[in-house]
Amino acid sequence: MNETMQLSLLRERFYRREHRSVAAAREFVREAVTDWGFGARLDDVLLCTSELAMNALAHGVPSGRGYLVRLLLEEGRAALRVEVHDSGSGRPGVREPDGESGRGLLLVEAVADRWGVGERSPGKIVWCEFGGRGPRDRATDLAGG
Repeated sequence: MNETMQLSLLRERFYRREHRSVAAAREFVREAVTDWGFGARLDDVLLCTSELAMNALAHGVPSGRGYLVRLLLEEGRAALRVEVHDSGSGRPGVREPDGESGRGLLLVEAVADRWGVGERSPGKIVWCEFGGRGPRDRATDLAGG
């Protein structure tokens, strides 16, 4: 976790390696985000949750294992962080789409305010963060608009 993020609220849930877990993770996140009043970015958060969970299933969760979805809300900054922890090897990155796959992290990069990959033993943490405003608002600020 980023040392500058002051934790205010935390929820986490573990999921088994099965495709229906993606919908369950999305519903878990929907409930938490709604409870915490962070609904302005709900669609963005749910899209990124789906993509990170699917990536964990497809590339990061070895047979017989699962993954953890952790949500952190720093109220002082109104920042929400979604983390997906898995025990697989490898380091994900944005790549050129190949047929019907390869768009997950492109979507996360386009929609989230920030994203990255952190260390864990074994495996990794793929995370994304959202402020109260959308990526278009952030782009306008960066452009001086």
